[in-house]
Amino acid sequence: MSTDIPAKAASASSLWGLAILPILLLGAVLAYLVATGGGLQALTGPPVEQVKIGRITLPERGVIQVQVVNDGPQTMTIPQVMVDDAFWAFTADPPGSIPRLGSTTLTIPYPWVEGEAHKVALLSDLGSVFEAEIPVATLTPQLDGNLFARFGLVGLYVGVVPVLLGMLWFPWMRRLSGGAMNFILSLTVGLLVYLAIGTWLDAQEFAAALPAFWQGTPAVALIALLSVGVLLAIGGKRKTEEQPLGLSYRIATGIGLHNLGEGLAIGAAFALGQGALGTFLILGFTLHNITEGVGIVAPLVKRSPGLGQFALLALLAGGPAILGTWIGGFAFNPVLATVFLAIGLGAIVQVIWEVGRLVIRNTSKLGLPVAGWSNLGGFTVGVALMYFTAFLVKF
Repeated sequence: MSTDIPAKAASASSLWGLAILPILLLGAVLAYLVATGGGLQALTGPPVEQVKIGRITLPERGVIQVQVVNDGPQTMTIPQVMVDDAFWAFTADPPGSIPRLGSTTLTIPYPWVEGEAHKVALLSDLGSVFEAEIPVATLTPQLDGNLFARFGLVGLYVGVVPVLLGMLWFPWMRRLSGGAMNFILSLTVGLLVYLAIGTWLDAQEFAAALPAFWQGTPAVALIALLSVGVLLAIGGKRKTEEQPLGLSYRIATGIGLHNLGEGLAIGAAFALGQGALGTFLILGFTLHNITEGVGIVAPLVKRSPGLGQFALLALLAGGPAILGTWIGGFAFNPVLATVFLAIGLGAIVQVIWEVGRLVIRNTSKLGLPVAGWSNLGGFTVGVALMYFTAFLVKF
């Protein structure tokens, strides 16, 4: 017995040695490539420079701040800045060269004009030019109690209020027949499919604003798939009697993460000085989101969850619009926006799966074909409601 222990130890050591050997060899190959350039030094071209200009803010009159990320493969320097085709002095924080994947904030003393457009151009030490535009010059909102409360009210109008109004159809829905209720559930699937597509497109829009090393599109797809997997794994452990209310909560969660993106768009519009667009978005999203309340309460028509549960569902679905408006107005971050929307996409896809299963079960109980006119009609009406009310928020 004692002789088996050294043999097992030797076997484990040999196993670890085989696992580490490829890593050691890879390290040797990488060291050779770094030291020799792979023998291709004679074919080396000029350095590649790539800059991602992030948010441009106007913290006070006569000052422009530009957030810059070095998205290229090597260190770079920005020695000159132009505003409206004229060179201007500036300071950088941190100063000096920008390392790969590093960032800096450029502060430019420039007498910008309220309500006018301005163009900013950054010149690298190799002569590359990177441009961005300020569409409407206006003071960037600063965090204070008054504006914080006003932005919060905007999110409330856009998110919580329309969802609550949509929930008021619940007493009417409880009186519907089984076939009519299945129509409403199919309509819910249509709403969710439209929201999934919209959330994907919104996530792609924010991902496009990220530096290339974030790999925006693959990141959105992978985060969404991971979210679906986690939610399905959690869902497999739930009890059957908990499903209707739990399903409504998951619908509300997916819708809430989608509404976060709507709040970001509204807050960012006001932060960029596009007040008319922000007001337009408020009106449009308020009308657009009233249908979401129907989808949230649809699984509960055979239950009486109580007013407290309805209030929590409305807050879960609409509350993120408030958070999104605050973030978009005061501290917009495209990375967090992309991540949250990708998670929201995964949550919506998982809910589509569960509501779809519920539709299939109810259709079977009614003795009707799953791909029948009732289900198809409900799905089509759901998509059409979201599509045509979305006319109010597209520009």
